Amino acid sequence: MAASAAVDELSRNFTYWSPGAGNGSLSGAWYLGNQIHLSGVLLAILGNLVMSISLNIQKYSHVQLAHQEHPGPYFKSVLWWAGTALMAMGETGNFAAYGFAPITLIAPLGCMSVTGSAIISVMFLKENLRASDLLGMTLAFAGTYLLVNFAPNRSQSISARTVHYYFVGWQFLIYVILEILIFCILLYFHKRKGVKHMVILLTLVALLASLTVISVKAVSGMITFSVMDQMQLTYPIFYIMCIIMIASCVFQVKFLNQATKLYNTTMVVPVNHVFFTTSAIIAGIIFYQEFLGAAFVTVFIYFFGCFLSFLGVFLVTRSREKEHLPQSYIDFGNIPGKQVLDKIQPDSNGLSYGTLPDGSVSTKSQSGEKKED
Repeated sequence: MAASAAVDELSRNFTYWSPGAGNGSLSGAWYLGNQIHLSGVLLAILGNLVMSISLNIQKYSHVQLAHQEHPGPYFKSVLWWAGTALMAMGETGNFAAYGFAPITLIAPLGCMSVTGSAIISVMFLKENLRASDLLGMTLAFAGTYLLVNFAPNRSQSISARTVHYYFVGWQFLIYVILEILIFCILLYFHKRKGVKHMVILLTLVALLASLTVISVKAVSGMITFSVMDQMQLTYPIFYIMCIIMIASCVFQVKFLNQATKLYNTTMVVPVNHVFFTTSAIIAGIIFYQEFLGAAFVTVFIYFFGCFLSFLGVFLVTRSREKEHLPQSYIDFGNIPGKQVLDKIQPDSNGLSYGTLPDGSVSTKSQSGEKKED
């Protein structure tokens, strides 16, 4: 009886687009479904843009502290706390967005955070705007347009009974078993064998991220359902999803921090975006069955939009940090009793360590012996 009641509730929760009397493209039900999705899209875009502003404000506060004669701790900076507050607001907007729109629509919109950060850094931090940035932003915006228009067009109310039905479904059980096996294998190579390749670390992050987006949508959806219809916060499944959400987020941040310590941000950010978005889309398709009944052309154009947004993120983040690396340079300054004729400039393409004041070139062989010409 409970299973049949859950199936009946699921059938009432879905709203499919099908032209006909009372349910065409101009019907009230069609507009209502799209207004709900539009609310989620706007919350996600605004949340990502606010997070971009917060990151640039925090970076600007660090730059200001670095130029002070006696810099204090960063947590005493008003600008840093303002950035932290905006970060919390952006994350809240993203969290709320999952309660209004499908995972397959909200997750790919993370590209707006990367492109928005590139635009804001030009205004706030006076960074250069490259041709690849403009091309990447154009591709990301085009991909976002396709995503919004061709993502699953159906409304689904997330109640505790709905989440419980999906949670014990055979599709999710098989998916979780496969994820656990892959996670354990990768963790074995990472911990036991000492393999710290970026792909392994970010795959661990992506596997955890799939559980994160599933639990975030469940928690956000049940809160939204409680506000708009009936209280759902008294069901045990709500607190189970809260525990999964917190635990997966904590370990996800742990592995992501390891990746950022070992590799450049310009490499980690685009790869993590692709892995996270792909994992989130798969989770939405398997757990919430968001592509059920979708046409092939719609699915193809949707994934083409994902590809454009991925390519845009790669172009925006490509070699960005390398432009800000200081030139290798050593200045002896004024040394008492020494005549300084020139500055020592290391040669990055050879073994020479630079020109000495007497005009000789000092080199060091691989065996550690010093030679002078």
